[in-house]
Amino acid sequence: MSTYLDYFELTQEPFSNAPVSRFYYNSAQHSQALTRLMHSVSYMKGLSILIGDIGAGKTTLARRMLDSLPEAEYEAALLVIIHSGITANWLLRRIALQLGVENPAQEKLALLSQLYQRLLQIYESGKKAVVLIDEAQMLETRELMEEFRGLLNLEVPERKLISFVFFGLPDIEKNLKLDPPLAQRVALRYKLEPFTSESTEAYIKHRLRLAGSPRMPFTAEALQAVHQRSGGTPRVINSICDNALFEAFLAREQTITDRLVHRIADNLGLQGSSQQEGQQKPAAVSTSSRAGGTTKVDLAEIDRYLEGLGKL
Repeated sequence: MSTYLDYFELTQEPFSNAPVSRFYYNSAQHSQALTRLMHSVSYMKGLSILIGDIGAGKTTLARRMLDSLPEAEYEAALLVIIHSGITANWLLRRIALQLGVENPAQEKLALLSQLYQRLLQIYESGKKAVVLIDEAQMLETRELMEEFRGLLNLEVPERKLISFVFFGLPDIEKNLKLDPPLAQRVALRYKLEPFTSESTEAYIKHRLRLAGSPRMPFTAEALQAVHQRSGGTPRVINSICDNALFEAFLAREQTITDRLVHRIADNLGLQGSSQQEGQQKPAAVSTSSRAGGTTKVDLAEIDRYLEGLGKL
């Protein structure tokens, strides 16, 4: 059965919203953000923050950063927070597991002792411990903020023993204010802005090229329409372009026009650059690595869920 990939001679989906490393687009601001974040963890400055609106590419950048940290120099982990109801103790155990602590203790003081000893081992081996936290706006309690401050207080005379990088929505700033001393420890802040018209065009061409496209199916006017209706948000650009390729395939059209783009954007309920995607709160915590709130959460059930995904 023919698909739009066959029709446009593509080797894979160019506009999937899954964070595929191969399709990473190193825009000027993404490059600047990564350079600054890498500098911050290289010198173990403590806490850095990368914020951006929904669909701005924060998760993609977090995964890119994890891949960019040399294994010979860093003990690094990426945690994706997908529930606001986690407890501080459970989060501490997750961080400990990701950094190589075997059988983390349930009791907090014992757990902190284990984590401190492990961080010393990492330091003495010549490596740096770095934990990237994606969807960090879900860390909504003062208790969680206080735990991060406590971990950042773990240090040796020359430097801190652990660095954190928060990736998330601007709500992160509000959460940090729950613990002013932690807010004062932020060493770096960077905000991802929407793509410019030129960046949107370059982004679309980049992904099509990597997907094997032998030609540009979008007209110049269509590219401008994609930027206008997406507001320069990468995730929305992907949705519009993916639908455009599919609709052009169904109509057996080789060229995607601005008229088609506007029709698709209307069907998606997009109103142009002012349109914001609806925010949703997912329901658990996932983790990946190399090596609290009012909602009641069955943390053991989340653990089983993650183990089933093979992410622990």
